[in-house]
Amino acid sequence: MMRIEVLGISGSPIKNSNTDRLVKAVLNATGLESEFVKLSTINVRPCLACKKCVPDNLCKVKDDFPELSEKIKKAKALIIGAYIPYGQIDGFTKALLERFWSLRHVNNLLRGKLCATVLTGLQPDALDNVNQSLAAELRDYERMDLIGQLTVQGNLPCLTCGEGDECEMSGLKVMYGPDARTSDFRYSQVEDQKEVGFCRYLCGGRF
Repeated sequence: MMRIEVLGISGSPIKNSNTDRLVKAVLNATGLESEFVKLSTINVRPCLACKKCVPDNLCKVKDDFPELSEKIKKAKALIIGAYIPYGQIDGFTKALLERFWSLRHVNNLLRGKLCATVLTGLQPDALDNVNQSLAAELRDYERMDLIGQLTVQGNLPCLTCGEGDECEMSGLKVMYGPDARTSDFRYSQVEDQKEVGFCRYLCGGRF
């Protein structure tokens, strides 16, 4: 069995989402043996702060993180993909980042590991804020080698929920005015955005 050199992880629960596809595009651009993990299909809970990992850096919570953490430790590089609901990082990715504590304290097992992030969202300010938080977590706390951060345009759930035109709580109305209609907006696909072409540049010579 070939060793997985690059591990891609997506926190988006949407099937074949923009986040998923951009993570996969980065994985493909590396040209290396890779694996893709979708957090919504496994069980990774938030950190329980039990501190049972202190003696050996091994999380003792009975879910799927201990198995995933072995892949993370063995991989040469990580691609972490997330999206922004409510102006903050999604819950699946947040739980994963919390669990990194078990790998960090005392021995700092992720130190020097290559890492890149993919972030999908609508509001530029929120994208910037979350990117800064991700950089602080991965570079300053985990001491990983953060080589790049990609951001792409996401989509309002109101465009596809079926009630976006009539719902009084519609984010479509909040963002674009009371007369906005779902038919006025084209669904944004990651393949149509320039960041996909940037993947090979991001990966070039680093992985």
